[in-house]
Amino acid sequence: MEVRRKVPGAGSASAAGRAGGARVQAGDALPLPIRHTNLIFSALFAASLAYLMPRWREKIRASTPLHVVGTVEMLAIFGLVASLIYLLSFFGIAFVQSIVSSSDDEDEDFLVGPSPPTHAAPPPPCALLGSPAAAAAAPEKMPEEDEDIVASVVVGKIPSYVLETKLGDCRRAAGIRREAVRRITGRQIEGLPLDGFDYDSILGQCCELPVGYVQLPVGVAGPLLLDGRRFYVPMATTEGCLVASTNRGCKAIAESGGATSVVLKDGMTRAPVARLPTARRAADLKAFLEDPANFETLSVVFNRSSRFARLQGVQCAMAGRNLYMRFSCRTGDAMGMNMVSKGVQNVLDFLQDDFPDMDVISISGNFCSDKKPAAVNWIEGRGKSVVCEAVIKEEVVRKVLKTNVQALVELNTIKNLAGSAIAGALGGFNAHASNIVTAIFIATGQDPAQNVESSHCITMLEPVNDGTDLHISVTMPSIEVGTVGGGTQLASQAACLDLLGVKGANRESPGSNARLLATVVAGGVLAGELSLLSALAAGQLVKSHMKYNRSSKDMSKATS
Repeated sequence: MEVRRKVPGAGSASAAGRAGGARVQAGDALPLPIRHTNLIFSALFAASLAYLMPRWREKIRASTPLHVVGTVEMLAIFGLVASLIYLLSFFGIAFVQSIVSSSDDEDEDFLVGPSPPTHAAPPPPCALLGSPAAAAAAPEKMPEEDEDIVASVVVGKIPSYVLETKLGDCRRAAGIRREAVRRITGRQIEGLPLDGFDYDSILGQCCELPVGYVQLPVGVAGPLLLDGRRFYVPMATTEGCLVASTNRGCKAIAESGGATSVVLKDGMTRAPVARLPTARRAADLKAFLEDPANFETLSVVFNRSSRFARLQGVQCAMAGRNLYMRFSCRTGDAMGMNMVSKGVQNVLDFLQDDFPDMDVISISGNFCSDKKPAAVNWIEGRGKSVVCEAVIKEEVVRKVLKTNVQALVELNTIKNLAGSAIAGALGGFNAHASNIVTAIFIATGQDPAQNVESSHCITMLEPVNDGTDLHISVTMPSIEVGTVGGGTQLASQAACLDLLGVKGANRESPGSNARLLATVVAGGVLAGELSLLSALAAGQLVKSHMKYNRSSKDMSKATS
């Protein structure tokens, strides 16, 4: 069944746009740009004040009552008040809205101030976990004994998702839920640890209905010499040989003078889809959104969602009368999905007044495209677009990597380029970029599912310096990372970010920590690609995995 939602009226965003002389006509340019209106009212304010101040000074000196005014003076007072009201409404609304909206956005992670109390009142349970009626049906007073609570959860008298809210103790709630699951399923789940984790830290932001946590080993590869700095790269993985291989690549890069990187783009995307009555009407909206003359208006409306959101552009595509609008914006040090989504919602509300026949089907229409392989991310980029390169000396190729330049270049051409083309790969012209990306993502609290587009990578190898040395590069157009928000706030993940020197927000240069993390990811991929290709060229892959990726333990008892 298709679920559709009509967008509400434009509200304050649209009203503010009209106050700034930005009344939108479908498919037309603005009659009077906002910046011109701002200049007019600013000039009116300055002129009125410049006229009134000397007049009031003269009245005070002459002991003339201030309320005795002439026609010109009345006009000046009216102009002063009118321009003051306009300027306050235009700039004040955006400021107040940004403060109000920051309560549930990534912006709160950029604020300088004391940390919230550890035992603050928990937020309400996620609406997706159950209906309001079910939550209201839960008993106002919980039983005192854990055994009674478990029994009530098992029979469905107490919804599992209200335990944190009702008990006020996240660890106790997880333990009760775990016991209820054990009784319902008949499975012991003894290998899943419960104690030793801060369940308060995930409430309302990372994971719902917790019953324990999964342990993952974290290895460190490095030093990775990148852009003149040394990084020790944390990698959370259960695959043997991965950290060792990446570490060997880091060694080869360091002994050859290091790698360099450049960030080509930085912009998170969200693409809502709307249906209009006809394809021509959809084309009118497309023309309006892509008209450079309207970009300033859209930016003002979009950027009100956050102190850090900055709209970069809108790219539209049509399928019949359905319009897909791909918004791109900078998001500071946050990965930024919530930030860009709120900005998009502001624009949709703004457009509704002039396109009342626009039926918004979904805030995301998959033209974004998030957590799915898509050519739009491979071509246009999403998140951080990074290129990382290094020149590996012939001696290092021979002694550290145990192969030669010619063999590596030939292997990369036949395997990563031609082989991937034969397979019809989409952004997969590499040996194993996703291995390193996922390991770093898990260690640093990124969204592991975004490994899909973040692992888009083309690896290039060619001989240089008369064929003696090796030039290697990785081009990764859509690395989606952040250093605030989500899992980056958890203690273990924050420690890994701190190891890289990118923990939290950069207050001097917002966004630079996230961009630096993206370059480290690309640098890690460069090292991993170099090492794996060398192992393949030298015929070492099977031997190394037999050594590092096989267990000698008898696991038959563990599976019984």
